Amino acid sequence: MRLTKWALLAIAAVSAAGCNNDKKGALTEAPARTVFFDKTGMDTTVSPGENFFLYASGTWMKKTKIPPSETGWGSFYTLYDDNQKNLHQILEGLSKEENDKGSAAQKVADLYKSGMDTASIEKLGYEPVKPLLNKIQGIKTYKDVIAVSADGYKDGNGFLLGFYVSPDDRNSGKNVAHFDQAGLNLPERDYYLSSDASKADIRKAYVKYITTLFTYAGETPEAAAKKADNVLKIETEIAKSHSTPVELRDPVKNYNKFLVADLQKQTPDIDLKDVFKRMDINTDTVLVGQPKYYVTLNSLLKSQPVDAWKDKLLFNALNRAAPHLSKKFRDANFDFFSKKLYGQQQQKERWKDMVSTVDGGLGELLGQLYAEKYFTSDAKDRMLKLVNNLQSVYKDRIEKLDWMSPETKKKALEKLNSFTKKIGYPDKWKKYDDVEINPSAYYANLQSVEKHDYKEMIDKLNKPVDKTEWGMTPPTVNAYYNPSFNEIVFPAGILQFPFFDKDTDDAINYGAIGAVIGHEMTHGFDDQGRQYDAQGNLKDWWTPADATKFKNKVQVMIDQYNKFTVLDGLHVSGSLTQGENLADIGGLAIAYQAFKNTGQGKGNEKIDGFTPDQRFFLSFAQVWRIKNSDETMRVRISTDPHSPEMFRVNGTVSNMPAFFKAFNVKPGDKMYRADKDLVKVW
Repeated sequence: MRLTKWALLAIAAVSAAGCNNDKKGALTEAPARTVFFDKTGMDTTVSPGENFFLYASGTWMKKTKIPPSETGWGSFYTLYDDNQKNLHQILEGLSKEENDKGSAAQKVADLYKSGMDTASIEKLGYEPVKPLLNKIQGIKTYKDVIAVSADGYKDGNGFLLGFYVSPDDRNSGKNVAHFDQAGLNLPERDYYLSSDASKADIRKAYVKYITTLFTYAGETPEAAAKKADNVLKIETEIAKSHSTPVELRDPVKNYNKFLVADLQKQTPDIDLKDVFKRMDINTDTVLVGQPKYYVTLNSLLKSQPVDAWKDKLLFNALNRAAPHLSKKFRDANFDFFSKKLYGQQQQKERWKDMVSTVDGGLGELLGQLYAEKYFTSDAKDRMLKLVNNLQSVYKDRIEKLDWMSPETKKKALEKLNSFTKKIGYPDKWKKYDDVEINPSAYYANLQSVEKHDYKEMIDKLNKPVDKTEWGMTPPTVNAYYNPSFNEIVFPAGILQFPFFDKDTDDAINYGAIGAVIGHEMTHGFDDQGRQYDAQGNLKDWWTPADATKFKNKVQVMIDQYNKFTVLDGLHVSGSLTQGENLADIGGLAIAYQAFKNTGQGKGNEKIDGFTPDQRFFLSFAQVWRIKNSDETMRVRISTDPHSPEMFRVNGTVSNMPAFFKAFNVKPGDKMYRADKDLVKVW
């Protein structure tokens, strides 16, 4: 299935660590932080037993305004923003130097410079995408539609086929060809099919956006409007075949292995032999995540007019290119996707977009330069010690579970002990030798990166999996668990305050980064991760009785979170968010037990007026002080497997008796749950 790793946060943020360069470029330590907890952000008029999220961060929430260039604001955002500035300094510095051609410095600096050259980009208008548009205009039959769609993958311009190469879920040591559902541009199927007024409004704005792009590409308003209607009609038909976000959570149902010959029988009007040749795919077996999509696509290719399919592909080409074309295309793309969908009121400064582009395109080149300057070996050592401490606690908790049989416990412990721990940055860096970067050819540079990425991916097909690879770049402010690799990964970007600081007390570190570590470990045992064994294979290693007990215990949590609401009564989906909720609850419980093994955890000395246990829980709560735009929250409720931050805090601590004791939470308080109502899984 496409979702091969589960991150701490849906928004993966780029950052760099907290060191500074002196005027000569040498690394210097940032001034030591002395304040590790924000008392001024609390709202002590709110009882911790009524709403702990607001008690910990209510004043901050009241006073904080989301910057107009953001869709939200808070811990992850501020860290991301601060660290973009550090990456900016690296790129600006390199841009002023004479770098050897072909070097990492030359490639990242010139990609950055080419994107900052908006004058040249403006002169080109939409010329860079015209060759692809002309190719699409040449389509005559439905067979041409799929041929052109397949041709583009090698250049980063493929359509309709959700193709990628990654481990076989049931044989994690081998890379295989995967095909998942594709073809939509709105967040998920309900944006096309729901009668909800807010989604209908999004569809109306979407049609307007499509029309705008076509007019910018030379169509009359009337012709553009007709093409937009065609696009929406086809995408609506495609949406009917898509699995829902909740259905996509089931790794067994989304694992469907086909001999190519057998798949061909189900899709007779898609010439798979020709498609595979065009895409350089050489295999006789494929994994198809959602076969219904491909059966439907096969039917729609013939039932929908060829001209309508051309309109669909033309729009896809324009839409994908729009953020990298002249200003009017960029503005139109921003107005719909960022402003309308997510509530971002104004565009980010150009340099911020380019920092993200370089990290996204040449991530391990920039990451290597970053790691040399900003991540120290002692930080890695301290983090590894924390990880090992929590792993030891997890072992103890599994051994003492009262609901799991010895047979299943043995397999669970085998999986826990097999975790690969990646901290900071890769031991082996990717190469980009075939990528050519010209400081005055932005769009061509992006195409070169896309060609490299596809070639790198296709070269893995049917070969052994390289489990040293990373799924995030070193400066990323996030963390993840990858079930096929059975690994927990913590990029250097997140290993800084407010998540981690070498100078703070254990309560702060364990409540913050400790909870993150426990969160990622628990993903190995959540509703999805538990279905993968110690080697990363999708395999049922549970006794039927234990599996039933697990599901019953998780259902208690699903029912809890289903009751949470945001905005005008939108309910959190306990089913969609169950994996992340379980990781939050299990992760914090593990972090707390590990904290209690420390000297501070065993004592009762107050700091800032709070006991060690209180500081632990407050640290956890303030890590999740994030304010979202209403528009962003609406999209998240439909698509995001992470609960809104208030419930990541309140839903988690309300299942911990240690929290009740720390803040004297009693029966009758909203945050209190009787023992029989607590989530007790890990």
